[in-house]
Amino acid sequence: MLLGYGLAIWLRPEKKSNLKLLLAFSGSFLLSLTVMHLLPEVYEGAGHVHEDGSEHGAHHHTIGIFIMVGIIFQIILEFFSRGAEHGHVHGHGEMQGIPWLLFISLCLHAFLEGFPITQHNHLALGIAIHHLPIAMILTVFFTKAHLNRLSVLFFMIVFACMTPLGTAVAHLLPGLLQYHTEVTAIVIGILFHISSTIIFETTENHKFNVAKLSMIVLGIVLAFFL
Repeated sequence: MLLGYGLAIWLRPEKKSNLKLLLAFSGSFLLSLTVMHLLPEVYEGAGHVHEDGSEHGAHHHTIGIFIMVGIIFQIILEFFSRGAEHGHVHGHGEMQGIPWLLFISLCLHAFLEGFPITQHNHLALGIAIHHLPIAMILTVFFTKAHLNRLSVLFFMIVFACMTPLGTAVAHLLPGLLQYHTEVTAIVIGILFHISSTIIFETTENHKFNVAKLSMIVLGIVLAFFL
């Protein structure tokens, strides 16, 4: 997040096409990590039986329900964030000061993303790559909305802390471990919605774009070898 803030302040990116290519890569990488790594591991952990014979975690047939809950939850969040999680920051109009509904919804989203990292460390890289272009886009957006750099920096620092905070809470509260599969399935739904939306929204009028396709393929390949 802080790297994205610094790049946006330094480079002042104006070309939306370049940011959209970066978004397409991050969306593809995040979706590939979810499908190739996170999703199979969640199903493998569902219905795990301990040595004492007790069963832990959600059953296989309930995983899909929790994934759909995550998708619906993310849709609800986007009523307040206006889709800023996937780089869509239009429709906020002219404003002064930090938009608190946007701020809180994005922080809640980032906080939940920290939970599965406790068991799936490779997901941290995917979320970091996902947050880089979002940080750049939000920095440009807030700057154009007449927020001073100190306010924007404060927003980015707090937002950057949310995912590590979610991971820390998952570690510090052992009781959450028994619901790890369910929470991870919800986060999978959130990531499904965000990453797929990023890929679709970066297409102009649904036209074939070689550059965008190349970035999507690159994201898939890197996720495969992670």
